[in-house]
Amino acid sequence: MKKLILFCTCLLNISIYSQDVDDQILTSDKNQELKINGLFLILGAIEVDYQYLLNDESGIGVDVLFAFDDETIDINYYVSPYYRQYFGKKYASGFFVEAFGMLNSVEDYTSEYTFDQATDSYYYDYGYNESIVDFALGIGTGVKLLTKRGFIVEVDLGIGRNLFKNDRDFTLIGKGGVNLGYRF
Repeated sequence: MKKLILFCTCLLNISIYSQDVDDQILTSDKNQELKINGLFLILGAIEVDYQYLLNDESGIGVDVLFAFDDETIDINYYVSPYYRQYFGKKYASGFFVEAFGMLNSVEDYTSEYTFDQATDSYYYDYGYNESIVDFALGIGTGVKLLTKRGFIVEVDLGIGRNLFKNDRDFTLIGKGGVNLGYRF
C-alpha cells in the first residue's frame, strides 16, 4: 500500500512539473504575434496582423489590408482593430471569438439597365462610380493553433455592418483568412 501511494505521488509530481514546463514554454514572456494572411495573397491583397496578448484568455490587435489586384477583390484597404477572447487550454490559443471595428474603402460600381435602339434590346451598363470609405462594427470567430516554438496557423472569419453609407451595395462587409505567423 505504501508503494502504491508513493508511486501515485511521484506520478502526480511528474505530471504537475511537466504541465508547468509546457506552460512556461508557451507563455514565457512571448506576448506579441505577427501574422500574414496567405489566402489574401492568392486573391490579390496583402493583410498583416499584429496582436498583443493581454493574458492567457484575451488579446488585442489590428489587421491592415491593402489590395493590389482591383479585378479580383473589391476592397481597396481596411484597418481593423479587434479584441479577442480565447477558449483553448493553451496560452491564448484554440477557439476564439472577436469583436472588431473596421475602417474600409471599397469600389462602388453603378449598373444601369439601358435600352439600345440599334439592336432593339436591353443591356446592363456597368460603370465606375466612386471609392467609398465607411466604418463597420462586427464579430468574428476562428481557431488558432500554436507550436511550442511559437509558429502560428490561424483560420478566422468575421462579418460586420457598415454604419454610415447604408444606401450602397456594401452594407455588409467581411474579413477572414488563413494566417501564418510567429509569436515573439
